This record gives sequence, structure tokens and C-alpha cells, in this order.
Amino acid sequence: MSTNIAKLLGIKYPIIQGGMAWVATAELAAAVSNAGALGIIGAGHMPPDALRAEIQKAKELTDKPFGVNIMLMSPFVKEVMQVVVEERVPVITTGAGNPGEYIPALKAIGSKVIPVVASVALAKRLERTGVDAVIAEGTESGGHIGELTTMALVPQVVDAVNIPVIAAGGIGDSRGIAAAFALGAKGVQLGTRFVVSEECTAHENYKKAVIKTKDRSTTTTGVSTGHPVRVIANKLSREYQEMEANGASVEELEKFGAGRLRMAAKDGDTDYGSVMIGQIAGMMKEIQTVEEIVQELVNGLPAVVENIKNTVEAE
Repeated sequence: MSTNIAKLLGIKYPIIQGGMAWVATAELAAAVSNAGALGIIGAGHMPPDALRAEIQKAKELTDKPFGVNIMLMSPFVKEVMQVVVEERVPVITTGAGNPGEYIPALKAIGSKVIPVVASVALAKRLERTGVDAVIAEGTESGGHIGELTTMALVPQVVDAVNIPVIAAGGIGDSRGIAAAFALGAKGVQLGTRFVVSEECTAHENYKKAVIKTKDRSTTTTGVSTGHPVRVIANKLSREYQEMEANGASVEELEKFGAGRLRMAAKDGDTDYGSVMIGQIAGMMKEIQTVEEIVQELVNGLPAVVENIKNTVEAE
């Protein structure tokens, strides 16, 4: 599984853990990096001092490369960018915007910059800013989502840019990794699969809610605000969607949804908290260690490839 992405990031396997706010902590990121993939701390709306503490904790737990995901719509974005520069974080992934103004400072310390994109146009625009790769994330993913599916988005982005493309959204096992490679991706990003790991610090209720999901258990909220979010359908999502249907303003919806992810991930309220998770959650059946998850993903790939070969030859 040695690809140019793995070599670029200094990791064994071209597998990146999604930067999930309130879920992707230093403990999870370090465990993923120690397993040979790339762990990511999800900064979300984290204040700069809190992020610095997470970064320093990760450094204590692993000597392998790890990264930080920065939401460019965070009110602390300038401060947290300064923190990752001062802490010399090896990899920065970004979402919800254009990281162009921060790239020179990140490049100056040798960081690799990899934004998440949901369209070809954004991928092409960000390539011109000098990013090292892009993560093409389909609407199957959890949390904030775009409109295109992974199957449709990834090959179009691959054809449109000359930098490596990492596929994300709906990837949860070796079959998903093989499919991503078939579409032209050089690496994959997984979020949901790592939520149900022992090292993930999310509340046990959050993990149990994921284990209980079926193929149609997720829904999308926030479509009317322009910032759709995929979550497990629960009392919160139903009330939110009722407000949307009744014409609630963006301000009312944002106020109603504020703090709900923390309520689910940290407090364990999976009824009125926002349980952000991808559509692939229906495949999650048990809680495993990160090492077990990574090895299962890697070791299962040869059999998938052989099965493809046999299928094609049979035809």
C-alpha cells in the first residue's frame, strides 16, 4: 500500500483518519499514527490554548507524523493557525474555505497542506494556491457535507488536477479502499470507522448509537442554511427539520443547533445531541482497537483485489 501519498506524509499506509471535532482527539490521532496511518486532531471551534494542549499531548503519545484539521470558518482560525505553525505540525487538513492566505507560513515550516473539497472547481482553485493534495469528500460522509457522491466526485477531481487525490466518504473497509484506488485516488480518509475504536474518546453512548445504525439511519439537517450536516436521525434532527420546514431563519437554526455535537460526543446525549456520522455506519458492528482496524483494512485488500481479478477474468 505504499503510494505517493504515504511517501509524501511519511506514513506506512495511505490511510488518513478524519478530523472530527470533539471526536478526533490527541488519543485517537496518536493511536492511528502509531498503527501506521495518519492520525488527525479535529480542531473544530477549539480555542488556541486547547488546541496547543491537544497537539502537545499527541506528541507525548506518538513519535510518528500526525496532523490537525482546521475549520476555516472557526472564529479562532487565525490563532489556531499560529499555534500549528509554532508547534510545527507536519500535516494540516482544512475544511469550509480556502486556506490560501495561510499556506506560505505552513510551507515555511515544512507542513503538508491538504484541504477537503466537495467540487471540481474548488479542487482546481486550491491546486493553484500550492496545496500538496486534496481530499475529495463525497456526501456519504458524516458531519458537514457537499452534494456529490464519492463515486461521482473522486474520478472527476482526479481528472481535473495534477496533485494527489485522497478519497473520503462512504469508505469503511478494504472494499472501499480498493474502490477508491480504482477511481484514481492515491489514499483514503476514514472517519466513521475510527469512531468505533477503543481509543476514541467519544462517549460510549455515541459509539453505541453508531453500532446500532442501519443503512438508512442517517439524515441531513441544515440544507436550508447552506451548510448541510449528516447525522443519525434522532429527536434533535426531527425537531431541526421541522423548524426548517416551517421557515425558521438561519439565525434561529444556528442557535438551536449550537453545542449539540459536544452534547452527544462528550455528554452522551444521543437523543438531543448531534451524532455526526457517515452513511457507512450501518457496516459498523463492533468496537475494536485502532491497530485491529488498520490491520483489517490493510490485510483485507489483497483478497479484494484478487476477487476483482477473478471476476474480470471470468467475464
